Amino acid sequence: MPIPDFQTIMRPLLAAHEDGKEHINRDLVSELADQFQLTEDERREMLPSGTARLFDNRVGWAKTHISQAGLLESPRRAVSVITERGRTVLRDHPDRVDLRVLGAFKDYKEFRNRRKAPEEQAEPEEDAPDTQTPEELLENAYQKVRRQIEAELLSLVRDNPPGFLERVVVDLVVRMGYGGSRKDAGEALGRSGDEGIDGIIKEDPLGLDIIYLQAKRWEGTVGRPEIQKFAGALQGQRARKGIFITTSGFSAEALEYVSLIDSKIILIDGGRLSKLMFDHGIGVSSASTYEVKRIDSDYFSDA
Repeated sequence: MPIPDFQTIMRPLLAAHEDGKEHINRDLVSELADQFQLTEDERREMLPSGTARLFDNRVGWAKTHISQAGLLESPRRAVSVITERGRTVLRDHPDRVDLRVLGAFKDYKEFRNRRKAPEEQAEPEEDAPDTQTPEELLENAYQKVRRQIEAELLSLVRDNPPGFLERVVVDLVVRMGYGGSRKDAGEALGRSGDEGIDGIIKEDPLGLDIIYLQAKRWEGTVGRPEIQKFAGALQGQRARKGIFITTSGFSAEALEYVSLIDSKIILIDGGRLSKLMFDHGIGVSSASTYEVKRIDSDYFSDA
């Protein structure tokens, strides 16, 4: 089944405390994952940023909300126990506990108001309750902006003269730690037309190994014959490694071919090229930076 949203987790999380015992966070996550019959891949699925597991994050936010409503309390760090109010809510709401249920409690309303900016406090609650945690909302917005910028990057590379792709590749390989200096990489990549090889770059600053490049601003899909030609050029140079970069894409036959040959050839299509440009700051600059912080529980547990 799909990973439940944090509101769907609320009642099962509260019910897991119904025995009145103290429960440790990590045990609750495992118990709830079993209850929702999550697969190993679902349990390991990460937030887009890769900073935390998605299910763990949703359990954490479910616990934050029901605790702020006074349904759970924490006698000590990472431990929770049900309150009398929590038992009442379980009894009165046998099917589901969500933000609407929690909204009946004054202390929870105060918690929600504290989280809003002053100009938002007079606005009514939206009819549709939240299904995403704050981190998910922030990261999904970031991913949307990122996809838009990546698409624009690729469009700009395609619209520029063919030689512009060479400049992009030089800047990218140097930023990624290959090619030695930018001057070295530029001179190496300038050796065009050598039996299907557009350039040679150092794999490390000392030049202990080299990588051969093919960089083409292609209109259609790059097929197996072009990759075979590049592989043959590598063999002619007794080379072991190559990178084929295109602004379009590769056919299934081309992708299969590189998985079968002895030479190590990395295929970088337009989508991956734009992602690498974004990740390594090629053709983009930082407009805004947001630092996401979490409560330091250790600081308060020592009080």
